[in-house]
Amino acid sequence: MFISHTDSEREAMLRTIGAGKIEDLFNDVPQDFRFPRLDLPPAFTEMEALAEAQELAGANESARDLVCFLGAGAYRHYIPAAVNALISRGEFATAYTPYQPEVSQGTLQAIFEYQSLLVALTGMEVANASHYDGATACAEAAVMAYHHFRGQRKRFVLSQAVHPQYRAVLRTYMQGYAGLDITGDEPEVDPFATPDSLASLIDGNTALVVVQYPDFLGRVYDLTELAKQTHAAGALLCVAINPTALGLLKTPGEFGADIVVGEGQPLGIPLSFGGPYLGLFATRKDLVRKISGRLVGESVDANGRRGYVLTLTAREQHIRREKATSNICTNQGLMALASTIYLSLLGKKGLRQVAELCYQKAHYAAEQISDIPGYKICSGAPFFHEFVVCCPHPVSDINNFLLDHEILGGYDLGMAYPALKNHMLVAVTEMNTREEIDFLVNALREVDND
Repeated sequence: MFISHTDSEREAMLRTIGAGKIEDLFNDVPQDFRFPRLDLPPAFTEMEALAEAQELAGANESARDLVCFLGAGAYRHYIPAAVNALISRGEFATAYTPYQPEVSQGTLQAIFEYQSLLVALTGMEVANASHYDGATACAEAAVMAYHHFRGQRKRFVLSQAVHPQYRAVLRTYMQGYAGLDITGDEPEVDPFATPDSLASLIDGNTALVVVQYPDFLGRVYDLTELAKQTHAAGALLCVAINPTALGLLKTPGEFGADIVVGEGQPLGIPLSFGGPYLGLFATRKDLVRKISGRLVGESVDANGRRGYVLTLTAREQHIRREKATSNICTNQGLMALASTIYLSLLGKKGLRQVAELCYQKAHYAAEQISDIPGYKICSGAPFFHEFVVCCPHPVSDINNFLLDHEILGGYDLGMAYPALKNHMLVAVTEMNTREEIDFLVNALREVDND
């Protein structure tokens, strides 16, 4: 480790605090634990350490090395070179939570633009910036709904077709609230149940209904009727989205959603073995005072010049956890900036083009796979760029075979839904060429011959 202090500087600091040597700083640590012998290899030079790290990294196979048809919440999309070039600038990559607006105008404007784009994308009225991922954004929606009703409504209805990780994180967040009834996604519920089946669970005690659009199984449903039924009971409707799909589909705002959450990773953020990602969160204006995370507003200074400020939130929101509605701080805004640049570069027409390519290629893949003996598309519902395939063999066996052919197969739904044994969730994006899809189809035909 490189430490910038010289020997004389260290000696001066030790004299100031009355210590004779650095080891004296550890006198309060029990003797047996002060300086344990660690089983470490000999020290490396920087060049040797880099070579070792590269060799270890080379053991990993990523979506860049394999033909990828794995989605289930994180997707391989094309990221324009400008995204990484711009977010790597020092003023963005090292920026902290913008407490002092007078010196943080660039960061604040970037957040304001992100919020504006997310509002346009979702059809909502206000958006924050931001959450750590789609699962935590979904959980924060439940927290907001609980406080909106001042804890008087205790029922939360979750669709079984909401991402399993979203539902698990929501339950973890809410376990500290007494007397809650979280229902709708019990193991015995049919994973292929439609959103309309939730209507019977909604009552006067319901605070929030959570559905996904497109849902975890890839299906697309009109949620207008569910929104009416939810509002008739006085409850709030939360819709978890795939942002790419909104380049093509009706917005949740048009359905009457109260809260929109989702994973922003498809918007210019690489897969990166699981993160960092981006939690999208948008809502109606009349719920804004219960929103968590940062909210940036546009204003003017004393001279009439345009400026940006943190609004409707106290400093405690970010640094005093016991008084905060969330703990979203540090530079989570960097991922929001990446999505802002991505959406700005593509524009409305570009995002629609990406969505159409995903849709068309996925439907081509589904058509070809359904012609393979033993395979069929499990649901007749409309889908965007993911679909469920009923397979003649365990998905784990099929995926191992595909991996031998340098194909990353679909998600094994049996891991999240025991009733969906031998069901594979296949994802297709604009990055998958027709040749890759045909390669997958031919490999699936060969599974029985292995």
